[in-house]
Amino acid sequence: MIADQLCRTSWRAQPGSFVGLMTLYESNFVRLGWIVRDLRAITGSAVSSVAEDCDLHLTPLELNRYTSVFRLTYEFEFEGSTVSDPDLEVCVYHDARLAEARSFRGFLRHPQLSRLQSVLKRELDQRWTRNMMLNKWLEYCAERGHQF
Repeated sequence: MIADQLCRTSWRAQPGSFVGLMTLYESNFVRLGWIVRDLRAITGSAVSSVAEDCDLHLTPLELNRYTSVFRLTYEFEFEGSTVSDPDLEVCVYHDARLAEARSFRGFLRHPQLSRLQSVLKRELDQRWTRNMMLNKWLEYCAERGHQF
């Protein structure tokens, strides 16, 4: 198993910087590989079930030669409907060996707080936050034993 600590990092990489973000994308790719052995082989929705955790759902949204987009989420039954949380859209760049959380629909908040937060944070900060969430969640899922 490849460890994400083996990802090369420039000495200039600072948390929240562009270089740091690219290193985080590399780490995301490695960690995604821990739970999905062959990303290119995923052509339909898949569910990973383990005793110690909720079912993890992986759904391909776009499958192309160099990029794939997946939805990664837990699904809960709540008051007669299905709630997805956290709900991440992950873009995988196969040739560059990077994985980016493009969107994150989870941890529902009051609409006014969400609007204010998006105004205050610049794009790089938003990408950093989304991808740190993905990175930590992938590690958690791997520790729980999820596999596709």
